[in-house]
Amino acid sequence: MAGLNLAKCRKIVRAAFAKGKELDMQPLSVVVLDTGGNVLAFEKQDGAAPGGFHVADGKANAAVKMGVPSSKMMERAEQQVYLTDALNGAYGGRFVPVPGGVLVKDKKGAIMGAVGVSGDTSENDVLCAIAGIEAATFTAEG
Repeated sequence: MAGLNLAKCRKIVRAAFAKGKELDMQPLSVVVLDTGGNVLAFEKQDGAAPGGFHVADGKANAAVKMGVPSSKMMERAEQQVYLTDALNGAYGGRFVPVPGGVLVKDKKGAIMGAVGVSGDTSENDVLCAIAGIEAATFTAEG
């Protein structure tokens, strides 16, 4: 099975946008990161918020760097604000502990990277990330 190559990343982005359209969501920003937090792909829809990249990137980076969906980091942030503040500083501001950062896993459960989506409610952002990941034949943990 191919890894997170450009073709798979584009499929993730297109399918995330399609899910957003299906659900009549606000314009989205979608980023795909590798396991090191490097950007493999990014697109934003016309009308998406100007800061959408930074939010989507921060969500995906929080997930991939901690090895859990960004929604789990939100739960932790509510209990340990000092920890998430420290992580945000350590990761140069690229740590947004709210839902919308979803892990990309292969069929064996190994983390391949993460997808971050921003633009609608956090819960809807997660739905779009999962749709994109599954369309590219990976497993989503969100």
